[in-house]
Amino acid sequence: MKELSIREIRQDLPHIDELLATEGEVIVTRRGKPVARLLPVSPKRKIRSMAAFRATMPFQEIPSEVLIREDRDARD
Repeated sequence: MKELSIREIRQDLPHIDELLATEGEVIVTRRGKPVARLLPVSPKRKIRSMAAFRATMPFQEIPSEVLIREDRDARD
């Protein structure tokens, strides 16, 4: 974590991406008091497709209409 004043941030603004990549977090100060915290954006998680998700689901061997019918018949 690095602390920079507003003046230093203005001077380093063209290279702020490199600064965040190396430091990870930058605290911006005004007259020695922190006023902001700059953080690098974390990469987005890749979302699996629905087809890939469904492929991981176990296949139901007994059709749901049969299970529902059996449940309804058992209630009578």
